[in-house]
Amino acid sequence: MAEGANDAGVPLPEPRLEGDTSVERAIAKRRSVREYASDPLSLAAASQLLWAAQGVTGPGGLRAAPSAGALYPLELYLVAGAVEGLRPGVYHYEPGRHRLVAQVAGDRRSALADAALAQAWIAEAPATLVVAAVPARTAGKYGPRAARFVPMEVGLAAENVGLQAVALGLGSVVVGAFDDGRVRRVLDLDPEVEPLALLPVGRPR
Repeated sequence: MAEGANDAGVPLPEPRLEGDTSVERAIAKRRSVREYASDPLSLAAASQLLWAAQGVTGPGGLRAAPSAGALYPLELYLVAGAVEGLRPGVYHYEPGRHRLVAQVAGDRRSALADAALAQAWIAEAPATLVVAAVPARTAGKYGPRAARFVPMEVGLAAENVGLQAVALGLGSVVVGAFDDGRVRRVLDLDPEVEPLALLPVGRPR
């Protein structure tokens, strides 16, 4: 947990609503990054990335990425290894309170990389955002169409992270090749939560 944080959660810095990089420039500069410098990630940057993926941006809990029926099946986790002011561990992001809640203690980056078919850059990045989902939330209204809607939402959230990373001078990549069961164990996920994408983030090397 962060220095001085209590067991209730780790409050995150307020996200910025304006930056120095235009959307157009971020789109033009975005590339898949698989080599990361050893620089730690600031807590403010982690906050901004989490907000870009699933942060609350409107009344009634509307979020940064659209969701079919505003049902929001996605769950976001931060696997932190070198984040300033944050102890290494796995954290669950709570969009409504814009905070992190500790889930697993200790640096789990190498275990996550192993679960992702030994993709080493996951262990080298200071942190990885894991996009998971509870498909039943969407299926309750849309039935079998949830099998299409939920992956769409993962892609939308992942693209937000990629563009936000560029705007922060960082890089990311979408990783979809991993052993679901092993990732689930690394993050200690509940049975109904399905891991769907890994997004390592850090300063490009």
